[in-house]
Amino acid sequence: MKKLSSLLLVLLLTFGMLAACGEQKESAKDQGNGNTEQKSEELTFPVTVKDALDNEVVIDEKPGKIVSLIPSNTEIAFALGLGEKVVGVSDFDNYPEEVASKEKIGGMEINLEKIISLKPDLVLAHASSAHNGAEGLQQLKDSGIDVLVVNDAQNFEHVYDSIDMIAKATGETKEADELITSMKDKLEEIKTKAAEIKEKKKVLIEVSPAPEIYTTGKNTFMNEMFTLINAENIAADQEGWIQMDQEAMISRNPDVIITTYGYYTENPTEQVLNRKGWENVNAIKNKQVIDVDSDSVTRSGPRIVEGVEELAKAVYPEVFK
Repeated sequence: MKKLSSLLLVLLLTFGMLAACGEQKESAKDQGNGNTEQKSEELTFPVTVKDALDNEVVIDEKPGKIVSLIPSNTEIAFALGLGEKVVGVSDFDNYPEEVASKEKIGGMEINLEKIISLKPDLVLAHASSAHNGAEGLQQLKDSGIDVLVVNDAQNFEHVYDSIDMIAKATGETKEADELITSMKDKLEEIKTKAAEIKEKKKVLIEVSPAPEIYTTGKNTFMNEMFTLINAENIAADQEGWIQMDQEAMISRNPDVIITTYGYYTENPTEQVLNRKGWENVNAIKNKQVIDVDSDSVTRSGPRIVEGVEELAKAVYPEVFK
């Protein structure tokens, strides 16, 4: 009986050890599978991305070198952590600071030879200029460079689409999800605070100075921004970017006037405050004329949320301190 008991004990221990070994192997196998899955997520290339012109752009490998033809694309790329891969930017790029050290590839007219010499894997073009520069973009494609035409965003959803498009083309989809979530969360905070406002203010936003004052109507970023901060755009009954007659603006009597051209016009607020014929406008009487950073309120990239907050502080300083 003692021998039998000893034998049973040995067998139990043996089976226990085998089971433990089996579990360790399964655990190791599972971990291995997890690593494989993780690697497969990272190595999703080749990818096919439909761009703003409905072209299906096939990108065989994760881009190592990127050229951006417009500041909004550049800002998205940097926000996705691609700054080191960006080798060329437009002459208009000024954010973030690192773009100052990047090669410049032109402004309204891009330098095709310069771009090709940088040997990029991917060029981030833009729908706003794609038709005028179609021949140049085709030349880049003929040189073996992938060209992605990013949509010309007109609202926040379009910005999220731009971020998603660039992220998919560069393999940074996780970063894009995190970026978009943070943008939406910040906008929700602003919207919640704006809901507390009882007396809505009327606002005129000037995107160019007198005598040819341009403003924005419906179906524009700025109009959506005013809606978010619970303010009334005095040009909301008109479409797009428009030149508005001064008498019409005066008759609508804005409470606040926002200018966006301080970066090229000296003392923009003083110019508005001293306009002849505007003396009885509420914004002039109460000295509610504020110049804001043009890039943050007009550039369709991640900083557009900062632009909303800047507008909110300008229109409702007592709420958005």
